[in-house]
Amino acid sequence: MAATLSFPVDTPGGPRTARVVHERRGTGRPLVLLHGIGHHWQAWEPVLDILAVERDVIAVDLPGFGASPALPDGVPYSLEGVVPVLGALFEALSVDRPDVAGNSLGGLLALELGRVGLVRSVTALSPARFWNEAERRYAFGVLSAMRMGARRLPLPLVERLARSAAGRAALTGTIYARPGRRSPEAVVAETRALREAVGFEATLAAGGAGLFTGDVADVPVTIGWGSRDRLLLRRQGVRAKQVIPGARLVRLPGCGHVPMSDDPALVARVILDGSR
Repeated sequence: MAATLSFPVDTPGGPRTARVVHERRGTGRPLVLLHGIGHHWQAWEPVLDILAVERDVIAVDLPGFGASPALPDGVPYSLEGVVPVLGALFEALSVDRPDVAGNSLGGLLALELGRVGLVRSVTALSPARFWNEAERRYAFGVLSAMRMGARRLPLPLVERLARSAAGRAALTGTIYARPGRRSPEAVVAETRALREAVGFEATLAAGGAGLFTGDVADVPVTIGWGSRDRLLLRRQGVRAKQVIPGARLVRLPGCGHVPMSDDPALVARVILDGSR
């Protein structure tokens, strides 16, 4: 069962308390999982139990998303604001330099955690900020439209749509290659998570900072990209490899932007291999 952890963070106005909801399963070396913008820790549910056979897995609701409240006042939703909060979370969880895997926004955060030396290894699945300007505008437009739809659709209509494979495709086909595999309950829950994400707009605004250019040279990095990613096109994976030449670039055949549901066994194997 998910738990809430409160811990102190430094802010320009002095120490404040952050609260983060997380799900923890398994035993072994710690592995932290970070979801994408507008999602929640349950995005990792298809791979959690596979990973937990070997690892102490901690799936996090990022601040301002899922059931985690917003960041404390004065802390921005930029890399410079969120990464120190995640570092404080690791300390509160008593995990020292865990392995980390992230998807989309979570992949970008994982790479920055690797750049500043807070983690042992990084697996980034379709990480953000390897776009050109046209690709960024396209992705932001799609994400904003998804957010608007989630906020405007009445919940009874969402529940009715989620009962059919066609309805699940209409609601989530942008991020999944195989949306029919999602359960109706999962689709309703993630639509609500997108609708209720208090950190969405601030995170999107902070994401326009340009190409990720950090040198993640001191930890192993694996970058996975779905062959059917419709949000961040797979050519951005080649760009990521150029920016981080030491990274291992892995193609995820048949997977969309959020690949954990499309092929759980493949994604789990990529994460475990990348963190060994």
